[in-house]
Amino acid sequence: MATPSFAAGAYASIQGMGAGNLMRKPLAAATGAGDGPDFSSLISKALEATADAGKKSDTQTANVAAGRSDVVDVVTAVAESEAAIETLVAVRDKIIASYEEIMRMPV
Repeated sequence: MATPSFAAGAYASIQGMGAGNLMRKPLAAATGAGDGPDFSSLISKALEATADAGKKSDTQTANVAAGRSDVVDVVTAVAESEAAIETLVAVRDKIIASYEEIMRMPV
């Protein structure tokens, strides 16, 4: 289970991925649809950030094994990786729930 500090770190890392654009009001109908970031690019950036966090924790683990780093660095990198994965899983769960809700709507 993530602590509030892990969640805050995850939300802060998402800020750099353009997630702040999700909170904007919809564009007027007169503007083109390609003006803002699309959903697939936001998801791909989130996946890349999660993969980068995992690679960082692997690198830190190898550095500790070789005696070039401190254990605190490994714990920090693993915690960041865990927070990124938990955030990604939460987003996935919301997407699935939204899809299921849409499928239940009468046509």
